[in-house]
Amino acid sequence: MGRIKQWNKWANAHTYYPIDLLRVALGVFLFIKGVGFLSDPEQMRLLMQPFGKIPGSMIFLHYVAPAHFVGGFLIVIGLLTRWAVAAQIPILIGAVLTNFFGEMNIANLMLALVTLLVCCFFFFYGSGKHSTDYYLKMQQ
Repeated sequence: MGRIKQWNKWANAHTYYPIDLLRVALGVFLFIKGVGFLSDPEQMRLLMQPFGKIPGSMIFLHYVAPAHFVGGFLIVIGLLTRWAVAAQIPILIGAVLTNFFGEMNIANLMLALVTLLVCCFFFFYGSGKHSTDYYLKMQQ
């Protein structure tokens, strides 16, 4: 716990607007992906086809779209950012693996890898100084 507080203090002291814009862009991207999956469940089913033989694969279908939708919104406003990003990381690992088990699409692979790396960054960095988390913390 002490190490996380130490990282959070470092992050708050070194917060810059481009990093906050990157967090907002990540959240908007995930939110749009969630809306896309919710509006076109057939596309989502086709994406999950390589994992169809895994027990409980229908749970994945019902986890991915709401996690992107709600997590993207939380990341945009900077509320519970680490928790929202932690919910995205297994999904993004699955997105990377989909390219190896299913049909290889380099564009989707690169998009999933970049998104995974940005999510890992914000998992350690936190929401930053210009976020709801920071605002609520300062109100205590």
